[in-house]
Amino acid sequence: MKPYDRAERVSGLIQQTLSEILQRSIKDPRLSSVSITGVKMTADLKLARIYFVTSGQFSSREEAAAGFRKAHGYIKRALAQSLELRYMPDLRFFYDESIEYGMHIERVIKRLHEENESDHSTTDTE
Repeated sequence: MKPYDRAERVSGLIQQTLSEILQRSIKDPRLSSVSITGVKMTADLKLARIYFVTSGQFSSREEAAAGFRKAHGYIKRALAQSLELRYMPDLRFFYDESIEYGMHIERVIKRLHEENESDHSTTDTE
């Protein structure tokens, strides 16, 4: 079993703290419907890749990315104050496409299942 390493612990702390910052402190409407889905840290803890999704039609991924670019300095300072890490990693924001991909796969499977059922119903009636 793999031990729970420092990069994973810091990732979890950044995700939790950043989610709280987005809810309480960020007033940018482009970030109002954003959820943080994951944080991946490099092994040396110098870079945090932050993955997000947008819910609803309030903001698109491009608008949310622009909001993150504008609030980058504030977010980094707020995280540094909350986390008290020796070195605050650089933050990079990425749209998380895995949820959309999962929904696409689910639609494909459902369509194949429906086609398979319709093929069986025509052979059963014959």
